[in-house]
Amino acid sequence: MDSNSMLSTGFSDTWQVAPGVVGLRTLFVNVALAGTPDNEWVLVDAGLGLFAGTIRKTAEKHFRKPPQAIILTHGHFDHVGALKELLEEWKVPVYAHPLELPYLTGEADYLPADPSVGGGLMAEAAPLYPHRGIDLGSAVHPLPADGTVPGAEGWRWIHTPGHSPGHVSLFRDSDRTLIAGDAFITVKQESALAVMQQEREIHGPPMYFTPDWEAARISVATLAGLEPLAAITGHGAPMRGEELRERLWVLSDRFVEMAEPQQGKYVDRGPDDIRRQGQ
Repeated sequence: MDSNSMLSTGFSDTWQVAPGVVGLRTLFVNVALAGTPDNEWVLVDAGLGLFAGTIRKTAEKHFRKPPQAIILTHGHFDHVGALKELLEEWKVPVYAHPLELPYLTGEADYLPADPSVGGGLMAEAAPLYPHRGIDLGSAVHPLPADGTVPGAEGWRWIHTPGHSPGHVSLFRDSDRTLIAGDAFITVKQESALAVMQQEREIHGPPMYFTPDWEAARISVATLAGLEPLAAITGHGAPMRGEELRERLWVLSDRFVEMAEPQQGKYVDRGPDDIRRQGQ
């Protein structure tokens, strides 16, 4: 099925991104289901709250059993919203990068959003978005140090920080399929109109929630170097083929010009400055 082919349900869309990879949009953020109908599969991210039922129904349609695990690209509110409700039914382990664990075990909060960047309604409303960490207790575990993804044979995780300290992306080498989280996205997330229209165009991570722009630049370069053939990102519709590879290379080459805000709370600050501001 073409990456533009989708089933629209008003507040959610589904896409067949690649063999065994289903994307689901929950209002304005995506989750991914990766695996095979008769074998193991994992849920990548948990979308917004109130969408647990939609995620479960999508899983039941495409897979014959619950996931082996839930993998988090990062722990921002719009990627963990339905997590606790899903865990009540599925009772599976959650995995995240070790640097993301403090935000998932109640030990730390993310930095507040910066409404001054991006110039759109979604950015202006950013102070209303939750930035507190959540406490998953013993349900959350560090991803294996060898880069494997529990429950998802053939996939590996790649540390792609910048948008958050422990942000990861997932890559399947066999067909060069990428689950990028918010390392880069395919919609101008700062603009409410762009989000509603879901026009596909590659952008850097959401500006209002990205504190480390140098790390974000390096992460995009890392993903461009993989030359993915299909990608689903945390926001926006999937992309594939030459369009994806060319636009991702352009973003990498012109990252400062295209993605990094010229001013803002977190521009021209290093990791040490960011940590101090978050204390």
